[in-house]
Amino acid sequence: MKTNKTIGWLLILGAIGVFVPFTVLTMTFDYPDVLREDPGTVLTKFQAGGSSLIFTWLAFGLLGFPLLITYVLIGQQLESRLPFMRWATTLGVISGVVQIVGLLRWVFVVPALAQAYLHAPDEATRAAAKMAFVLIHQFGGVLLGEHLGQLLTVAWTVALCYGSWKLGLFRVWISVLGVVAAVIYFLAQGELLATVIPGFPVWDLAGFLGSTLWLVWLVVIGVAWMKKEKG
Repeated sequence: MKTNKTIGWLLILGAIGVFVPFTVLTMTFDYPDVLREDPGTVLTKFQAGGSSLIFTWLAFGLLGFPLLITYVLIGQQLESRLPFMRWATTLGVISGVVQIVGLLRWVFVVPALAQAYLHAPDEATRAAAKMAFVLIHQFGGVLLGEHLGQLLTVAWTVALCYGSWKLGLFRVWISVLGVVAAVIYFLAQGELLATVIPGFPVWDLAGFLGSTLWLVWLVVIGVAWMKKEKG
């Protein structure tokens, strides 16, 4: 019973820990729309945000950490009855780690690039800073944080929903909500592929809707887990 409550609280805290700094970034940094602007504009806006913006990114990167603990605890609860949950747990933990690494580029890499860009002695140096930003964004953001991170999150979500349905852990609609969120979240991959394949079909709202529904699902399943009478 104690473990169930711990899992429930960690799911809720993890969801809130992701939602709050993300919301702050949308208001103070126009994230994620700002990423569609010219790299020089992004670096200028970032530098203008000062240390408070850096600390917001730090919070965004670290406050979702409770979810990593939750992935492990849920795996320990279910893997004896559902062996595939051991693999799902591994995927979940990796998803969290690569997303944290991707987000922390805004704390330890982008500030240096922003300073180099704004204090560049010539146009060649400014161009180099912009290109460096594009490369680190494609690698740390698009590849690690969004592509691998989101795909593995989707895989963990679907695995847990299937396991919950098979064992009858929660009401069916909770598993359905999780799968719907995962499917929409998966469609956000189109925007990532469009960064390297011009004209690739994109549903602009997939990322926002998918991630929002996923966070709502985390809270719902967190409450449901706390109500479980036994592990």
